[in-house]
Amino acid sequence: MAKKDTMTTKTDQELMKLLTDTRAELRTERFSAAGARAKDSNSPRKLRTKIARVLTEQHVRVRAAA
Repeated sequence: MAKKDTMTTKTDQELMKLLTDTRAELRTERFSAAGARAKDSNSPRKLRTKIARVLTEQHVRVRAAA
């Protein structure tokens, strides 16, 4: 799991790529869980937390630039 200190070291492009990849992974988790039993039932929560961390870091950078 990506912690806050690793989020601050990433560039804006890396954060955008991480965000899109994590959202796509969450989408596939949702659709795969609809048909069968998921291996890790806590996985969607972890992915949502990761997305929130990325969005928070992006917001901090926008506020700091303004």
